Amino acid sequence: MEILGETLDIIGKVMISFTAIMVHLRVRKEHRIDEKVFRDMKKEQIVGVLGIVFMIGAYIIKLVY
Repeated sequence: MEILGETLDIIGKVMISFTAIMVHLRVRKEHRIDEKVFRDMKKEQIVGVLGIVFMIGAYIIKLVY
């Protein structure tokens, strides 16, 4: 179970980092925020929230086991 907790933790951290980087790259590339950028940001926000869920799940696993 410890390995599962560590795995979920690192996946969550990578997902949140990736999401933040992609948003910044998109805004820098477009030089403006239009509907396409907002759609991409919404998708990336979902990935970020899922990453947070993984990190919370990993924390709970580490506490229990």
